[in-house]
Amino acid sequence: MKIVVLDGFTLNPGDLSWDDWQSLGEVTVYDRTPPELVAERAGGAQAVLTNKTPLSADTLAALPELRYVGVLATGYNVVDIEACRQAGITVTNVPDYSTFSVAQLVFSLLLEFANGVSAHAEAVRQGEWSTATDFCFFKTPQTELAGKQLGIIGYGQIGRQVGRLAEAFGMRVAAWKRPGSTKPEEPGVRYQELDRLLAESDVVSLHCPLTEETKGMVDRAFLAKMKRQAILINTARGGLVNEQDLADALIAGTIAGAGLDVLAVEPPRAGSPLLAAPNCLITPHIAWATREARWRLMKIAEENLKAYLDGKPENVVG
Repeated sequence: MKIVVLDGFTLNPGDLSWDDWQSLGEVTVYDRTPPELVAERAGGAQAVLTNKTPLSADTLAALPELRYVGVLATGYNVVDIEACRQAGITVTNVPDYSTFSVAQLVFSLLLEFANGVSAHAEAVRQGEWSTATDFCFFKTPQTELAGKQLGIIGYGQIGRQVGRLAEAFGMRVAAWKRPGSTKPEEPGVRYQELDRLLAESDVVSLHCPLTEETKGMVDRAFLAKMKRQAILINTARGGLVNEQDLADALIAGTIAGAGLDVLAVEPPRAGSPLLAAPNCLITPHIAWATREARWRLMKIAEENLKAYLDGKPENVVG
């Protein structure tokens, strides 16, 4: 079997190994593949692995030998699923590999707001402590998380882990489940209607998928329902947020701050409204990128392909 990895660099920039994949077939790994080279590089392959490189209907039509697409991520919107279905191509993804890592970054962002570690560390480096009159000083207000409410929108695997960490900090946890959800409730977690959750939460953390229902849900009206001292955290999908509305809210002081690991367009375009917004921490989509999570992703993707070759495909999407 000929196996082509179109964009392996983000998953494995050199600290992991593709060696185990060699037992599955002839493997060629490209760090990145521009759109105009996808058909050429994937030509003759029976299996293609992609993270963010699009596989459109036109591209798929140019790959008649292709029988398997493995998405090296949980989201699979880069693949034309209907075109794959019509061509008899199996598509798999990798769910639940980054739960602990994403939850960890949620609290990295939140703790930066609570304690301003980077600002204080830089102030010390610049000599402000050495010249201080008192034994300590505060560049930002110091906030205790215990007793505050964390509102979680999207109470799946990651949302639940975020809730567990919040409880360890002594926070109260409230969750909103989409109407019709059949997921069981958990002890210690209060389920609230969205408006009440926004009104009562000191922190709102997004963990829901991007769908037609949730696209742009964080808009002017959503933000106006939050506390003025509240923090918004988004490690889910950038498209959940109307970025201009959020920037306007931060400028106006409608909410106190936002911690974002995802944006609607990545990398962001010059002039993106959030890049210059006050009290907005933006990290470059790194929540998934711990070595441990990437290793887990690679192993699950490998097992997905093995299962397909054994005639028992797993994690099939579409």
